[in-house]
Order: sequence, then structure tokens, then C-alpha cells
Amino acid sequence: MQVKDLVEQFDLEVVAGNKGLDRQVKDGYCGDLLSEIMANAPEGSVWLTIQGHQNIVAVAVLREMAAIIIAGGQTPDQETLQKAEQEKIPILLWPHSAYKLAGRLYGLGVGNPQSD
Repeated sequence: MQVKDLVEQFDLEVVAGNKGLDRQVKDGYCGDLLSEIMANAPEGSVWLTIQGHQNIVAVAVLREMAAIIIAGGQTPDQETLQKAEQEKIPILLWPHSAYKLAGRLYGLGVGNPQSD
């Protein structure tokens, strides 16, 4: 599955990183504590967070993530969008809770070992 498939499936708003929409989504991860994400998020993850500052892009690059989904109606700042464009990291917006989207992603097979 590619990031663009998630965009279509869940009507996510793409606000940066259009050039990375063909990245493969291998797993998912939820969290807001950057040190915990850096230590534990699997490569190829789609990351659900409420953070919107530019450090999220650096973490996504470090962990080779497929995309960042900012949940809960939060929006990233302009510096974050610019950095995501430079790094070709898709930033997607989801207006509802991360919990609801995480359940839907898992049900779709993202990070679900039974779907491998």
C-alpha cells in the first residue's frame, strides 16, 4: 500500500510532501514524545501525532517513515511544511482523533501481522 492509497481511503488532506505520496506504507505508529518515536517507530511507518513543529520532519527522515499524519484538527507551522517539502515527507491532516484513525488503519491491514 502506498501513502496515496491512504489519502484516498480516508480522505486525508495533503499539506506537504506531494512528491513522497508513492512511498510504501509498511507499518503504523502513534505517539507524540519525539525521543520515544526515534527509539521505536518502525521503518516505513505512517506516524500519527498531534505535533506540528519542524522536528517531526527530522524524526520522520531519521526513521525513514512513509508519512506523518497530524490528527485532532492540529495544523503544522510553515517551517514544518517547508522542511517536509524539502525532504519529500508527506504531511497529511486528519480532523478526528488519532485513536479512530489508528483503528481504521489497523483494520485495513497497516501493521496487522495477519495481513502480511
